[in-house]
Amino acid sequence: MRRRRIAAVTGTRAEYGLLYWVLREIENDPDFDLQLIVTGSHLSPEFGNTLQEIEKDELPISWKVEMLLSGDSTSAVTKSLGLAILGFADALEHLKPDMLLLLGDRYEIFGAASAALLAGIPIAHIHGGEVTRGAWDDSLRHGITKMASLHFVAHETYRKRVIQMGESPDTVFVVGPSCLDSLRNLTLPGREELEEDLGISLNSPLLLITCHPETLSSLTGEEQIDRLLKALEKFPSATMIFTGANADSNGRIINKKIKAFSAEDPRKRAFSLSLGMKRYWGMLSLANAVVGNSSSGIIEAPLFNVPVVNIGRRQEGRIRDAFVQDCPFEEESIVRAIEAALLKVRPAEKKTLQEFQSPSELMVELLKTVPFETPKDFFDLPGGGEI
Repeated sequence: MRRRRIAAVTGTRAEYGLLYWVLREIENDPDFDLQLIVTGSHLSPEFGNTLQEIEKDELPISWKVEMLLSGDSTSAVTKSLGLAILGFADALEHLKPDMLLLLGDRYEIFGAASAALLAGIPIAHIHGGEVTRGAWDDSLRHGITKMASLHFVAHETYRKRVIQMGESPDTVFVVGPSCLDSLRNLTLPGREELEEDLGISLNSPLLLITCHPETLSSLTGEEQIDRLLKALEKFPSATMIFTGANADSNGRIINKKIKAFSAEDPRKRAFSLSLGMKRYWGMLSLANAVVGNSSSGIIEAPLFNVPVVNIGRRQEGRIRDAFVQDCPFEEESIVRAIEAALLKVRPAEKKTLQEFQSPSELMVELLKTVPFETPKDFFDLPGGGEI
């Protein structure tokens, strides 16, 4: 019997880290052939050329979709999406997968889903049902959900949302957050190794900072980063490790401002376009606080018991841990939130990860056993709305 071809798409460092273990499970399973399609910022030197990380992992890359334009205006992003759809049309016609595996909510992933829908290729979607009101990703995620036939969600609340959107309960499965496998299986670098890699002493207080554009904000990306950097100036004794913004509109100006800010005090500030999975999570294990608006502050940082200052509305709507403190993009609010975070005492024991079932193993088993149809029917909620 022919092995089923499962194509998976990765466009950013963060989503690749979440996909890594399920890609390994698929690659090692005798029932499947893995086809990995690489796109987005992975292929851009400006955003860290993180294709090299995938090549080091020796995962088989079946196709590359070049789609990023050099500008970061909304017009450039829209044109990049158009290029993505063109590129994925070619990739899917050539590879002829039996299913397309997608994670998340970015516009390049939306482009892949659109091409698969029109090609009649079923989609399995990871991390649907979540809400992020401050970014256009929210609508893109829900759009991908409606194009997908199989859904792997992180929480029962998200499962209910996906069903509320008309997806059959028989196709929606709670597998937990995808980061669990990586956090259980990886040996993370310690302080000395990270200091050598980054060329900076990681003294306390240590802040790990990521600021992505809040694409639905009334503030420009420049105004957002300026307010954050002015707040950070109030902590001259802190060691600050910045990671790069993503390839959304205004991402480039944010990175430019952070680079200049870091260069003002290179003994205490360091900027990396991409730390990679192991170094980022190693830094999480050491940080006194996480600052910014990345989903990692909501999903991953609490597993390390790290206090989080979540700024703005980009992650508004996600389920969050008690260690996550929200504040607006206002200088004084950010200062007060960081001060409060640095006063929090981290529990001595990290959360136990071994008690959770492996999301990757569960997803691969479901890919084998769950029947799916395309096109699919709309599932109407029984009883006028109750699930």
